[in-house]
Amino acid sequence: MPEILVLYYSRGGSVARLARQIARGVGEVDGMSARLRTVPPVAAVTQQAAPPVPEDGAPYVDRQDLADCAGLILGSPTRFGNMAAPVKHFIDGLGAEWASGTLVGKPAAVFTSTATQHGGQESTLLSMQVPLLHHGCVLVGIPFTEPQLSSTRTGGTPYGASHVAGGEDDPQPSEEEAALARALGRRVADIARRLEAR
Repeated sequence: MPEILVLYYSRGGSVARLARQIARGVGEVDGMSARLRTVPPVAAVTQQAAPPVPEDGAPYVDRQDLADCAGLILGSPTRFGNMAAPVKHFIDGLGAEWASGTLVGKPAAVFTSTATQHGGQESTLLSMQVPLLHHGCVLVGIPFTEPQLSSTRTGGTPYGASHVAGGEDDPQPSEEEAALARALGRRVADIARRLEAR
């Protein structure tokens, strides 16, 4: 069964919960399933290598996951309007995949979480889209035919799914955020299924 790789980094749990909503949306498309993976943290000074398997949550991504997937949905918390360092570090190491065209023609989308309403969600989403374009991915967003995109008072953008954690750092997506995340998962899975059928 074709799989959509839902790949993310999450520190406070918000991005991980959004990833699970996206995976639910992928699973709502007949014949498609989601593969949840995460990237390991990075540090300026390495004292010990990251364990091969995280203590909890999704397993760490393997390069084979990229080759196997029919589509990619990439998520990161926002760091000053940009993707977090672990996501950037992972992407920066994909030179061999870029050269061999591993992701060429595959649909891809992005998602994020911020602490504040104006914390740089859209610039973070756009920053994650740029390397996906270099990899030859077909970018997928959320169209305004999704009614929650016009009614949300929290996260949700046409550039990708998003969540506003707020001052209390609440990792639970609002109803609108969850609905938009599932819609993004369905869209990528549906496009991947159509491309696979060609």
